[in-house]
Order: sequence, then structure tokens, then C-alpha cells
Amino acid sequence: MTEGSAGAHFSTDLSGQVALVTGASSGLGRRFATVLAACGARVAAAARREEKLKDLAGEVAAAGGTCVPVPLDVTDADQIVAAVDRAEAELGPVSILVNNAGIPDAAYATKMPVALVDAVLDTNLRGPFLLSCEVARRLIARGAPGRIVNLSSMGAHNYAGNGAALYSITKAAVERMTETLAVEWAKFGINVNAIAPGAFRSEMMDGMIARVGDMTRYFPRGRLGEPHQLDSTLLYLVSPSSEFVTGMVAKVDDGQEPR
Repeated sequence: MTEGSAGAHFSTDLSGQVALVTGASSGLGRRFATVLAACGARVAAAARREEKLKDLAGEVAAAGGTCVPVPLDVTDADQIVAAVDRAEAELGPVSILVNNAGIPDAAYATKMPVALVDAVLDTNLRGPFLLSCEVARRLIARGAPGRIVNLSSMGAHNYAGNGAALYSITKAAVERMTETLAVEWAKFGINVNAIAPGAFRSEMMDGMIARVGDMTRYFPRGRLGEPHQLDSTLLYLVSPSSEFVTGMVAKVDDGQEPR
């Protein structure tokens, strides 16, 4: 096909790409790492729980993919630099970053100790910002394009009032971070986008259901999302198919939230 032909740029082939995924030890992050590897990317799976990362790397290898475990606490700025160093030493230059690591607050704003405030801000916002800048700095130095995908939440747009005010605040900030960095780095060929999932099955969601009860009865389709239902959105945003898309927040919530 010629350059302008229909379908010419539709591809999810990630061969030759190196992807760094945070929060990869469970839930959505684990799924993201698996899917990226299945599409040909060499994956650095990062999280605090190294044993779970080793299990993931073994599963990916058994399926014919490449995945290396990278211990990382995103609240530690030195560990962020070290994690990118390790990923690039073992797999090559990182060209895809998925900022998935995050924690809930699970407390009303006036009842949060300062240590919890700092942990939520550092994990959900400061860490993704620092890691994005570290990866972008290296891409710019090489003159190479890249894709960054930040995980937001529909909580950035609608607050249910269940003791997650700071979580919602950080996710709204992640979306603004996405928009501004997309503009700042567009001239370097670095696309920055975000996904705002609704209620998907995960360890974090299990904890929320235990706290507030089964909320699916309020959803139009009465169900939680399954991690595989984010595959297509993720792959679109990291693939050549989305080369003209940057600064976007993709809401993926099954109509759970009012508009």
C-alpha cells in the first residue's frame, strides 16, 4: 500500500521496541506487560514485589516473549534512574513507558495521616512524572521517538465520595501532566497519552469492594471490566497506528460513570 492508503498505518507489531511497565506484579500492569510482550516488545516489568515479577518473566518466556524483572519503588527517585539503567542494559533503549503503578488512599481527606498523603502523591503523581522525564530525557538525547502511556482513572472525572479524594486529585493531575508533556515533547516525536479506566477487576478494586460493597449493581451493564478489555486501547496508544495522537485521555468505563 502507498503511504496514504487506507490501513497503511494500522499495526500493533512492536518488534524492536523496548517497553517499561510499572506496577507490573499484578492486575492491569501484569496484563499490560504480557500483551506488549505478545506483540513483540521486549518488556521490563517493574514493581516492588520481585518474586511476582520473576513469575511473570517466566510466563512470558514460556510463551516465546522477552521479559526481565526490574525491582522498583516509584517513590524513590534514585531507584527510578537505576530501573531505567537496568532495563536499557538488559534490553536496549526504552521506547515505550507505561506508568501504571498506583495506590489508593482509602481514607477520608480529614483523616489521612501525612505519611499516607505523601505515599499517594509520590506513587501516583511524583513517580510517574520523574519516570516520564527520565525516559524522555534519554529519547531526546538519542533523537528517537517514543510512546508514554499514563494510567489515570474515571475517578479523575467523577468522585463517588468513598474515601478516595486524594486518589481522585492525583489522577486528575496525571491527566493534566499527560496533556502538558504531550505539548512539550511533541517536537521530539514523543507521544504522551493516558487511559482512564472505570472499575476493572484488580487487587486495588478487590480492596475497594471489601470496603464499600459491590458497586456493580449501580452500573448500566452490572459488571466490572476485565483486564483484557484494555488491550486494544493500550496497543493503539503504543503502536505506529497512533502516531498523530498525543495529549489524549481515553475513557474506558463501559458507561459506568455519568457524563
